[in-house]
Amino acid sequence: MTIWSQLGYLAPVQVSFLPNEWLRDTFLRLQVSDEPDPRILVVDIDEASLNQLGPWPWSRERLAHLVEILLTDYQARGVALDIVLPSESGTPGDARLALLARHGPLVPAQAFDFDFAGNRPQPVRDGQLGGAVTTYQGGVPATGYVANYAALAGAPHIGAIGFIPDPDGTLRRVPLVTRFAGKHYPALGLALVNCCTGKAPLALDDTGLMRVPYQRDWRAYTVVSAGDILAQRIVPASASGRLVIVGSSSLGMGDRVSTPLAASRPGLGVQATILSALLDRQEGSTPAPWPGRLLACAFALVSVIACTLVLPRLSAAASVGLLAASSALWLGLAYVASVHDPDFAPIGPLGTNVFLLTVAIPYQWHQSQRRSRHLLQTLRQYVAPAVVEELLRSAEEDPLKPRQCDVTTLVADMEGYTSQVESLPVADAARLTRDFLDCLTGPVIDHQGTLDKYTGDGMMAFWGAPLPLEQHADLALDAACAINLRVAALSAERVRKGFQPLRVRIGIESGVAMAGDFGTSFRSIYTAVGDSVNTAARLEQVARDFPHNVIIGSGTVERARRHRFLALGERLLRGKERPTPLFTLDTINPKNVASRTDTLPSATAPGWPA
Repeated sequence: MTIWSQLGYLAPVQVSFLPNEWLRDTFLRLQVSDEPDPRILVVDIDEASLNQLGPWPWSRERLAHLVEILLTDYQARGVALDIVLPSESGTPGDARLALLARHGPLVPAQAFDFDFAGNRPQPVRDGQLGGAVTTYQGGVPATGYVANYAALAGAPHIGAIGFIPDPDGTLRRVPLVTRFAGKHYPALGLALVNCCTGKAPLALDDTGLMRVPYQRDWRAYTVVSAGDILAQRIVPASASGRLVIVGSSSLGMGDRVSTPLAASRPGLGVQATILSALLDRQEGSTPAPWPGRLLACAFALVSVIACTLVLPRLSAAASVGLLAASSALWLGLAYVASVHDPDFAPIGPLGTNVFLLTVAIPYQWHQSQRRSRHLLQTLRQYVAPAVVEELLRSAEEDPLKPRQCDVTTLVADMEGYTSQVESLPVADAARLTRDFLDCLTGPVIDHQGTLDKYTGDGMMAFWGAPLPLEQHADLALDAACAINLRVAALSAERVRKGFQPLRVRIGIESGVAMAGDFGTSFRSIYTAVGDSVNTAARLEQVARDFPHNVIIGSGTVERARRHRFLALGERLLRGKERPTPLFTLDTINPKNVASRTDTLPSATAPGWPA
């Protein structure tokens, strides 16, 4: 009679976190091997044997005869019975089987109950326990047992076969040593290894729950029918020197368990897997131990640090892709590490990545939106929409922070503004100011400029920041030409209405300046500061002494590629120690032109006014 028919399915114990186990189960199914294990022979009291020799229970004489054939004719090194016999049959077979166990390499089994939840009204106590050892300490405490009849319980080696399924009903761990009433009982496979391999008892650092490695599936073991052994229909040499486990895979015997490899496997196959793993330990062929838990913690920490540094620079889709790649890398690493550390949690770094996916990426998206709103709020009224879109697409963490740039600055003002508006009603003066500033602003935005500020009736703008522009000098000159045309049209319209004509004065200079978001926590503005900016303002003031609306500095002349210039001589500007060469756009006579590649004339060159 089997353990399962006595105790049924043992109460599950909360020993694992199921997502970890399901992932490890997947690894096991990918790693399992069908390579035969020549050290083990499984004798199966299968359906064919039961049909041939009669239903279970078999007589003790037949069981004793089966063991004798295995030990003598087939020269097995040892036999373990995955069968519990709690009561005597009253036949000579009882004594015969007990003598084989007492004096030969036969290891009977006894089952322990682990009813930690207290589901049974009375603890199970059946048969007589035996086979306690002093070699091992610790172990898993049991609450009950089903053992063998007294004569068989006197055997020197008896193995425990109690199983403890996980909460999902899957058998992943077994007690290597069971503790009951202050005594310690080895598992069936452990008792067989210690009894029959001819070596010293296996040294164990872990006597509690052992994770069953399931490196080999049921098909990897040499399985023969008990009927064929009794009839001696197999070649004796095929079993010589092997350790034999006798049990049953018959559905009617009830010894079936759920394993990571399949929903229903014979308990006999689990015993063979345990025996195979213990033999590997004894031979020193188990995989080298790895610090799996440390590896998982280190990988999760690296993922967090890497994502903290990288996610702010990536789009949401790229961030998800990065986390997917990180998860795939961990799965590959965990797949390898799972055979080296049976206790580490492979799901941990994946949980970290899920957290990053659900928290970090939305947070970075929120930060990106805040950054976008800040950019829009700061720049929408100052730069062209295309420039704003390009800034939003840029990978720079703070594209508005102050930095040195090569820029072209344009300063424009209305000549005689005070005399224009002093005789006008307030509404008309406001309309004139608004219309004039529209003439200045439109061309700046149309030609990719950045509007810096309005100065009453004037304006300052620059090109080359916040985005670098290769032709910033030419774009500023294009804007100046367009401003001239718009102001001329506005002036003509006002003259027709009886008002005074309008004139715009423009100063343009190029050079290195500091451009960025300057200000305080109360107010900030995106502006440019530097010598070239100041020079542009001085050139706008100098324009009142010339009939030309646009006065240009030498920095712009050097950088322009699409315009021609007329030299106007030199002027000592306020705040300057040396005279500054002055130019204007040559729109009338293309002769006497200083182009970008020309050498600028000196102050005494012919044709330059003093």
